[in-house]
Amino acid sequence: MRRDRKEAGFVGLGLMGAPMAANLLAAGWAVAAWNRSPAALDGFEALGGARVAEVEELRDKPVIIFMLPDLSYIEDSAGALLVSWSERSPAPGTALVVMSSVSPDAVKKFGARVAEASGGNAVVVDAPVSGGTKGAVEGTLAIMAGADEEDFQRLVPLLRAMGTTVRRLGPLGSGSLAKACNQLIVGITTAALAEAAELAERSGLDVAALYEVLAGGLAGSRVLDIVGPRLAAKNYAPTGPAKFMHKDLSFVLESAAAVDAAVPMAGAGAELYAELKRQGLGDQDLAVVRQTISDLSDKAASQRQRSSQDQVRISEP
Repeated sequence: MRRDRKEAGFVGLGLMGAPMAANLLAAGWAVAAWNRSPAALDGFEALGGARVAEVEELRDKPVIIFMLPDLSYIEDSAGALLVSWSERSPAPGTALVVMSSVSPDAVKKFGARVAEASGGNAVVVDAPVSGGTKGAVEGTLAIMAGADEEDFQRLVPLLRAMGTTVRRLGPLGSGSLAKACNQLIVGITTAALAEAAELAERSGLDVAALYEVLAGGLAGSRVLDIVGPRLAAKNYAPTGPAKFMHKDLSFVLESAAAVDAAVPMAGAGAELYAELKRQGLGDQDLAVVRQTISDLSDKAASQRQRSSQDQVRISEP
């Protein structure tokens, strides 16, 4: 990124992307954005941003941020951009920043394609985030980057406009691996809290009171602080779709297989969140994993009841 230009392109103004782009504007960056639905662009323009009709119109920006659901969406939206770069190379030092949660292996392959299409003038940096919509709005995201040191240092001012914890973890792909580890902890912790809530409530305990006690001991965590109130209230209004946790845990399994690391909790979590999707709950908040566990509990209770009835019938003369 050329130091004399505080300009950026931004692709994807969803629940996370819109406040992140807004924080760039507030920090004095000139941002042009693309989004599939125009409503988000209307709001972005009202904040002082600019819109483009096609992603390839961002081709001459020194940095382009992508905040879309997965790498397949990014590759689709960037297709015409890469064609444009293959016909006329971008300026040296151009950076394409992937801030979505993506496969560590796949983002490295994407980086190779971008380098080839741009004649080596553009680099991909993976810089996924943690902190949810609250962190995106407040500009307090944790940003974990995978990049060469020189490329990372050029991007630090941009990233600090969106997050308070900004770290380089290693070369391209390292940020996505760090995010996979983050999601392993968040996903499994949320599921454990949901299990505790169901066990407590079905046993006659008050879940909110239980969580208050847990927060004061070793079980206290940021996940409990942030997700706990939604779990206790059974408030599943989306702050981010729960279905993405299944995707993220699949990246953990993929990365673990590559280095022969045993990840039994990730395997169990991936199956639980797959069940969540099968139950049709994927578009609701991550806290909806409590409903998944409740449904599984009801199913087990029903099966035990049928089994007991069958035993009674067998024992009758």
